[in-house]
Parts: sequence; structure tokens; C-alpha cells
Amino acid sequence: MVTKDKSKSGLDKKFQKVQETPASFEFFMAIHDFIEYIEGNQAFKKILSAKNTINSELKISTKYDYLKLIYQGLQDSKTKSDADLGHSRYAVILELNKIKDNDVSNSNSFWKKRDVIRKFATDIYSRLVPATV
Repeated sequence: MVTKDKSKSGLDKKFQKVQETPASFEFFMAIHDFIEYIEGNQAFKKILSAKNTINSELKISTKYDYLKLIYQGLQDSKTKSDADLGHSRYAVILELNKIKDNDVSNSNSFWKKRDVIRKFATDIYSRLVPATV
């Protein structure tokens, strides 16, 4: 039970950071940290499973996959590699780097959808901790 409480407490902190961080590159870093925390916890990943009917109805997998794009893009931008990541992953890196450089406009899909991204994080959190939301 202590581990469960500790996991929930850690998730709460990551989610609060997402909620409190204003629209900026730091917001996307908060999304990265939130997803990284979930990815590191098998119990959370199991709750978000696409096999769950409620998750399908709420399109949780689609929302989570979108947030994982941000997570993966920031991971990719930290790693210097000669490997071909593919067009989609390079496009994500490019858009996140533009936000990092304060080159923000509505032509940047992540910047344009920042409020939707915050809502997706709230929906994911609600599935993981339904009694407190």
C-alpha cells in the first residue's frame, strides 16, 4: 500500500506541474515528465490499456499516444544519433525545437494544440486517479 501511495503522490506532483506551468517549452517538459512517470509504472500503464472498454469509449489510447509523441520527441532531441528516426519523429523534434527557441505560431501543431494537450493530460490523470478528480 505504501508503494501505491508513493506512486500516486509522485503522479500528483507531475500532474500539478502540468496544470501549473504556463504555455511555454517548460509546459512540454512537464508533459514529458508526466508521461515518463507513467511509463515507469506498470500499474499505471495497465490502467491505460486499450483493452479496457472505458478507455476505448473515452479514447484514452489516442490521447495517451499523442502525449507520448511529445515525450518521444523530447527524448529524441536529447539523443544524438545517426539512426533514421523517420519523417514523423523528425517533424515532432523540429516543432518542439521551435517552441524551445520561442518560435511559436499557430502553424506549429503542438503549440496550436497546447490547451488540448493539457486537457488530454487531465483525462489521462482522471483515468489513473479517478477518486480524486
